[in-house]
Amino acid sequence: MKRVSPPNDLPAKNPECSPGDHGPSAVELRAQIDEHSCRLAAGIFRALGDPARMQLLTLLARQELCVSEIASALQDSLPAVSQRLKLLRSERIVTQRREGKHIYYALADQHIAELIANGIAHASEHFRDRRADASQPHAAGSPL
Repeated sequence: MKRVSPPNDLPAKNPECSPGDHGPSAVELRAQIDEHSCRLAAGIFRALGDPARMQLLTLLARQELCVSEIASALQDSLPAVSQRLKLLRSERIVTQRREGKHIYYALADQHIAELIANGIAHASEHFRDRRADASQPHAAGSPL
């Protein structure tokens, strides 16, 4: 039986690269990864992965607030907000400062502010794009 080769535009079943085919070696690429920073960043993203915490951070992106102001704005309990803030502080996403009997919270730095802004902007664009697609009439016979 004659063996048939895949067409030229399809990849082979088991492609293998030779050293030097693509530039830096795997060892050189691996050396570019800071494992400690990756672990810390993963912790930040885990902390950002909750909608209630993202709402809280969205408020703090606009201004420094105390716990009671945050709880009131989010219509949530003080213990729930305090627990969220504790987790966000442990990941160095928010900072606190005391003024008299009040403790005010703010985003830790510009990196966090940009991360929050970019995440919200990206989500908003995706939502607008999906809404726009849903409002477009589809041609007869075209897939939805």
